[in-house]
Amino acid sequence: MDTISNFISDINGLVWGPPMLVMILGVGLFLSLGLKLMPILKLGTGFKLMWQGRSSAAGAESEGEIPPFQALMTALSATVGTGNIAGVATAVFLGGPGALFWMWLTALVGMATKYSEAVLAVRFREVDEKGNHVGGPMYYIRNGLGKKWAWMGVLFAVFAAIAGFGIGNTVQANSVADVMEANFGMPHWLSGVILMVLVGAVLIGGIRRIGHVASALVPLMAISYLLAGLTVLAINVAEIPAAIGMVIQHAFTPIAAEGGFAGAAVWAAIRFGVARGIFSNEAGLGSAPIAHAAAQTRNPINQGLVAMLGTFIDTIIICTITGLVIITSGVWTSGVSGAELTSMAFAEALPGVGNYLVAIALAIFAFTTILGWSFYGERCIEFLFGVKAIVPYRIAWILAIPVGASLNLGIVWLIADTLNAMMALPNLIALALLSPVVFKLTREYFDAQRSVGQSQ
Repeated sequence: MDTISNFISDINGLVWGPPMLVMILGVGLFLSLGLKLMPILKLGTGFKLMWQGRSSAAGAESEGEIPPFQALMTALSATVGTGNIAGVATAVFLGGPGALFWMWLTALVGMATKYSEAVLAVRFREVDEKGNHVGGPMYYIRNGLGKKWAWMGVLFAVFAAIAGFGIGNTVQANSVADVMEANFGMPHWLSGVILMVLVGAVLIGGIRRIGHVASALVPLMAISYLLAGLTVLAINVAEIPAAIGMVIQHAFTPIAAEGGFAGAAVWAAIRFGVARGIFSNEAGLGSAPIAHAAAQTRNPINQGLVAMLGTFIDTIIICTITGLVIITSGVWTSGVSGAELTSMAFAEALPGVGNYLVAIALAIFAFTTILGWSFYGERCIEFLFGVKAIVPYRIAWILAIPVGASLNLGIVWLIADTLNAMMALPNLIALALLSPVVFKLTREYFDAQRSVGQSQ
């Protein structure tokens, strides 16, 4: 087992090494410049379209299964998870406060990546034999690049369908079981069974049920966590200027060891900031466009503008709150990492309450991640084997939850993390090759908008 684990660890170090991080940032920067920074400049337009797309009425005559808002919430349900609580803490623990700066940079270029993914997902989506709109990297690779590239779409679907059981299922269930036992004394097996029942009840209804649950739960959990974080920052308000100064300073200069913190070079801040930023917002992995392909819209650009908000909300807002809470509390030098560090930071400002807030937030975040990733996995398995494979995959997905809650998942996490990177490879290649389509559709859309404005 050690030999297998070491082998997978070596592959993981290779696929998540400098070339992959450069590729993800490079494609994002290329798309940002090709779009003339439009995703950042049109952020307000994105929020306006998201608000207008809250109900089916806004897109009643459009093709698709769920309103644009629900598509975004489904995507966010999968991205807002343990990465926002444990991932940020790990980045700060390993890379120092400067890692937060590189998370921000990853998110800013990642907005263009997420925008492009959604535009292509809607542009090249198909209707399956059940009448549902299906899309994502596997479809825009096959339909956009042609049959000679179809093998790359198959690879993406295989990697994503398997990776989901790790990163989107068993790892999440295990995180919930850990925090529930640590804070409330609940046995791992009981957490697993409860999660299995709740997830099963939602998945029976398919994408429409997932969309409804996500649109109710994601805003509630995100706002509640933000309010708790802002309360802590209000308590630590005097430390905020120094914390921001440290984030910017140590993004470019090494930071010395202090207390339980081992110190970090600039490369560590870049590596862990970028890697954890991508893990959190998934820009470039190709997962989110699978959800956006189901949106009720005829216009790919509209959904792209909504989709890019996922990266902004996940990283620029939620991860920033977590990072600043950890740094302003001073516990980042304690030698503790992961969710335990975030819990300690909240408890420092809110004794007797903070750790429970983090535990509940982590449990809900992980629950919605299991829902979002189940949909991604189903669409990938459908691409590979047809709609007949959905129900068996769904059953296997539900049964894996209590197993994940009860087992040591070290090697499972490693395999899933490795497959995540391998998902990104075909997707990033496709985004680069199909970028002229994204640029052309975007240019035509905004030219038409300007023409309408001038004629009125």
